[in-house]
Amino acid sequence: MSLKELNIPVKIRLDGISLPGVLTIPENATGIVIFSHGSGSSRFSPRNNYVARILNEEGLATLLFDLLTEEEDRNYENRFNIDLLTLRLIDVTQWIQAYSKTENLPIGYFGASTGSASALKAAAFYDKDVKAVVSRGGRPDLAILQLQKVTAPTLLLVGGWDQEVIILNEKAYQKLECHKKLEIIPEASHLFQEPGKLKEVARHTANWFIKWL
Repeated sequence: MSLKELNIPVKIRLDGISLPGVLTIPENATGIVIFSHGSGSSRFSPRNNYVARILNEEGLATLLFDLLTEEEDRNYENRFNIDLLTLRLIDVTQWIQAYSKTENLPIGYFGASTGSASALKAAAFYDKDVKAVVSRGGRPDLAILQLQKVTAPTLLLVGGWDQEVIILNEKAYQKLECHKKLEIIPEASHLFQEPGKLKEVARHTANWFIKWL
């Protein structure tokens, strides 16, 4: 567990826009996890920040950033434009690969809700340059045409009470040809709001990234 870390507010400039984020780098970090949040969420997502905190404690760097500008987010359709969100994630990954403090760190993606689709599509694009993916309550089915191209070991986490999303994840799971695991968190709903359930998500997530990063 790291005792020292850098917390760096960042502005990621891409094609004339600027995306704000928070980059946290523990001392002697062994990898970095880039978060792709779901529709209507942001770098301030309390659930993603909780998971990021656990990863930081395990020596993994994290980047939480806004995939859309404030103006773009006002257009509701942009929140579900998986192709746009994927391009943003790809561009931000290139930024991480070029940034002096993170350029040598193995990269993983953590996607939540619709963010899981962009994470998987970006992982398909990057092939072996992305080492692992975790989806929390995700919609990997929205990336169904790219799933067979994903080579990064992929963990799908779904709440046991989230029946519709379980079905969609099972469908996506069948299409994945990488090392994969579908973990159903018992007695948990879509947002894992029940006592102790988000902690379970964080534990499974940390174990997965520690193993593959």
